[in-house]
Amino acid sequence: MITFLHNRKRTTLRDIDPGTTVLNWLRGPAGCPGTKEGCASGDCGACTVVVGEAQQGKMVWKTANSCLMLVSQLQGRQLITVEDLAQGRQLHPAQQTLADHHGSQCGFCTPGIVMSMFALQKNAPRADRHTIDQHLGGNLCRCTGYRPIIEAAQALCQLPDNDQFQADSAAIAQQLAQITGEEQSTTTELAGDGHRCLLPKDITSLARLYQQYPQAHLLAGGTDLALQITQFYHPLPLLISLNYVKELSTITVTDAMITLGATARLADIGRELQDHIPAFSEMLTRFASCQVRNQATLAGNLANASPIGDGAPMLLALGASLTLQCGEQQRELSLDDFFLDYRKTALAPGEFIRAIHIPRVTVSPSFQAWKVSKRREDDISTVFGAFNLHHKQGVITTARVAFGGMAAVPARALACEAALCGKPLSEATLTVACKALDADFSPLSDFRGTSGYRLQVAKNLLRRYFMSQLQGSDLVEVSQYVG
Repeated sequence: MITFLHNRKRTTLRDIDPGTTVLNWLRGPAGCPGTKEGCASGDCGACTVVVGEAQQGKMVWKTANSCLMLVSQLQGRQLITVEDLAQGRQLHPAQQTLADHHGSQCGFCTPGIVMSMFALQKNAPRADRHTIDQHLGGNLCRCTGYRPIIEAAQALCQLPDNDQFQADSAAIAQQLAQITGEEQSTTTELAGDGHRCLLPKDITSLARLYQQYPQAHLLAGGTDLALQITQFYHPLPLLISLNYVKELSTITVTDAMITLGATARLADIGRELQDHIPAFSEMLTRFASCQVRNQATLAGNLANASPIGDGAPMLLALGASLTLQCGEQQRELSLDDFFLDYRKTALAPGEFIRAIHIPRVTVSPSFQAWKVSKRREDDISTVFGAFNLHHKQGVITTARVAFGGMAAVPARALACEAALCGKPLSEATLTVACKALDADFSPLSDFRGTSGYRLQVAKNLLRRYFMSQLQGSDLVEVSQYVG
């Protein structure tokens, strides 16, 4: 069984399929149809809810797509939906400002937009337009137009955050701490309809369980795994949740190394790396939507082994390595050796990613990464390029260049790198390096782009990088079209 707070009500679930999405639980057994189902794939935001966690005695509230979140992920958390915001007949400020600015027409998308605005006020008071766009980037509205919605968000951010949730935040955190403190076993289990989810609380229990059940699906953010249920209707008979193993969620930065725990969320990674690898953090804002980034993990993005995953090219270019664990045994593996074939990795049965390591000595001050997609917000890459070159007195001393969307796996451009190393940072070197990309990749053609288009885009991104170095400019205007 699992226990959580539904608004302020302590809720315990037993005998329920742990693969049930939070959305289906809300609209079914919970009797809360205010949260809407739009795409069931995390693209429209109609189903947005807010999940609260107690961190160091304080509440932190973040948005999530309830269509991609499984009920087994609610253990020890607070779930807030659009029905929970109003007090009696008085609307919550997030609801009232949206109404005052005529930000709703058919209303289908409105509950999700309200919840994103609710979280915006909690996390970014006095937010500027860019921050507002980031928080609302995962909410699709087909009929209102975004001007009144943006204006409502701007008005909300000028109001003091003094609602009932803020006033009761200490008591809510205490309730969640009490729920967590009641857990005696090292592993909780939720089961129903013949399906099980095991929730270990330490890494020793996790390693033992996964070695015992190597056929299980590991559940962290679940933003990709849940699509097996919502889009492909594949049951997941056995899940092992990583969400309650604290050792996996840490982010550590030292003078020598940046270490990202396997369950560190993309949103948290982006904040932590802002001062250390700014381009990495900037590109994470292009990764899906705010709702997804609040739940998704970088390790999950790697283990998924998608050839168009945004995290892998950056990490390849940065010389990242992995700590893998199976049972009590751990091993270190360069990310260069992790991807074997399409959707195939070097992970052995019962083995999982424990941490990602980025050596700081490999991070060039000129590191850049760019994503080319059909739309800027919440879209999948057509081509993703990452460039990590060191140069001294105009000569390139080391080069690591990696791409996504160019092969069956994310990959380094080895011929291109060879053409760069030891050469002057010049247009002549650029010409040879672009030509070398023809030897590195033979991209496939699909509905996102033809082979020729992809290869040309990869060369253009390399040109963009050289131009930024030669001209000392990041070419912001160009980025609006090619990034």
